[in-house]
Amino acid sequence: MSEKSVLRKPAKMCYEHIGGKLGQLLVENFADKGWIAKNKATDKNYYITDLGQKEFEKLGIDISQIKSEDL
Repeated sequence: MSEKSVLRKPAKMCYEHIGGKLGQLLVENFADKGWIAKNKATDKNYYITDLGQKEFEKLGIDISQIKSEDL
């Protein structure tokens, strides 16, 4: 590290996914905004909502790279 250490917050990767607290906060925020949702509260997986598609595109995120799945 340099003479002046800078404390940085981690953006951890878990395999090919964002993990750790940042990943948790992103999921919670996107769900609260209605950008992602679950079919049932007990489901493990989320899907991107129509609103989410519009908002992610506004952020410059090309969601066309995400393959559709039967969730």
